[in-house]
Amino acid sequence: MIKGFKEFISKGNAIDLAVGMVIGAAFTAVVTALVEKFINPLIGGIFGQPNFDSVGQFNIGDAVVQPGAILTALVNFLLVAVALYFFIVVPMNKLNELKKTEEEPEPEGPSEIDLLTEIRDALAK
Repeated sequence: MIKGFKEFISKGNAIDLAVGMVIGAAFTAVVTALVEKFINPLIGGIFGQPNFDSVGQFNIGDAVVQPGAILTALVNFLLVAVALYFFIVVPMNKLNELKKTEEEPEPEGPSEIDLLTEIRDALAK
C-alpha cells in the first residue's frame, strides 16, 4: 500500500496538481486585489456603492433576511470573471500567439512526402 502511494505521489500528475493549487491560491490574492481595490472602487465611484445586500431586505422576528446578498455575490463573481478574462486571459493569449509565431521556423529542404517519394522510387529501381 505504501509502495502504491509512493508511485502516486511521484507521478507528474499529483505534483502538477499540487503546484497548480499553490499557484492558484497565490493568484487568488492578485485577482482579489484587482477586483476589490480597482474595479469595485471604479464602479462605486460611477454608480454608487456596489453592495446590494439591503435590496429586498426583510425581518422575520429578530432575524434579518437579505436576498440582496445573493445579487452582491453574483455581481462580485462577474467582476472577478471580467477581471480574469481581460487582465489575464486576453494578454496571455496574445503572448502565446506572439511566442508561437516566433517559434515556428520555416521548413527547410524537402518535405516528408518528397523524401518518402524519393525512397519509394529508389526502392523501385
